Amino acid sequence: MIRKLLSFLTLAVALGAAQAQPYPAKPIRMIVPFPPGGGTDILSRLVATRLAEQAKWTVVADNRAGAGGTIGITEAVKAAPTGYEMVMGQKDNLVVGPWLYKNLPWDPTKDLVAVAHVAYTPVLIATSASSRFKTLADVVAAARATPDAITYGSPGNGTTIHLAAEQYEKAAGIQLRHVPYKGSNPALMDALAGNVDLLVSSVPSAIAQIKSGKLRPLAVTSARRSTSLPDVPTVAESGIKDFDISTWYGLFMPAGTPKDVVATVNAEVNKLLALPDMKAAIHAQGAEPQAMTPEQFASLLKTDYAKWKGIVQASGVKIE
Repeated sequence: MIRKLLSFLTLAVALGAAQAQPYPAKPIRMIVPFPPGGGTDILSRLVATRLAEQAKWTVVADNRAGAGGTIGITEAVKAAPTGYEMVMGQKDNLVVGPWLYKNLPWDPTKDLVAVAHVAYTPVLIATSASSRFKTLADVVAAARATPDAITYGSPGNGTTIHLAAEQYEKAAGIQLRHVPYKGSNPALMDALAGNVDLLVSSVPSAIAQIKSGKLRPLAVTSARRSTSLPDVPTVAESGIKDFDISTWYGLFMPAGTPKDVVATVNAEVNKLLALPDMKAAIHAQGAEPQAMTPEQFASLLKTDYAKWKGIVQASGVKIE
């Protein structure tokens, strides 16, 4: 009995000491639900690196790719809500994925806590620099002449990027052939090699190849031109009025994570997003930095989650 009491007291003292330490008292794991080299991976590692530099935190990026990013989200949902596990989520896996994949063991609005919005980016339509297509109008003309003959690569079936392409096809009245890949980088490599006619991608995944002159951007899907690619027209400017689709990136933690931890991480990320060099670094990757409170970010998630249910259903895309 005395031994049990001593063990209990020892454990209580240890837990009390751990709780007394300022957060974070150990490394934080950031789950990246897509492969290395894509837009999510690039922004995740940028945030992790800058948190190390500015806040002196140790944040370890850990790629857990698969199933349109839902594998990484599932791992985050199952993690202990201690503040030492977080995930870089976005529309693909949090807003679109739940309406595509059957029997996912989570609801993004209930099983995760929105912590910090990082950035948003339009979808990019591009082609190899050696391609015959010089403008989006060239693609439309060719697609109307030979329906289902022009191919485009995307980061995966059912991703926001894929559905943006589907929406564009319907709006333009054309039919393209979708070639899904397991992430942005494999699709990019095949587009550069000419194995697919077009690349539909996030801007961060492709901007380095655009700047090197190897990839020709044709249009972005946002209402306004990208700050990073000011010379690239929007889809709306290219003939499809009011076309506006973009994706966002942000940090989430498991439901039940202490509010003070969420507030601490949100404050540190928002400090980063206010720094001129951080803004420049995000712009250099083709994204637009945008800070939010946890409440604002949670509201965005809920709004998009409801909105994209209809878009997914109308697309007819299904994944078993």
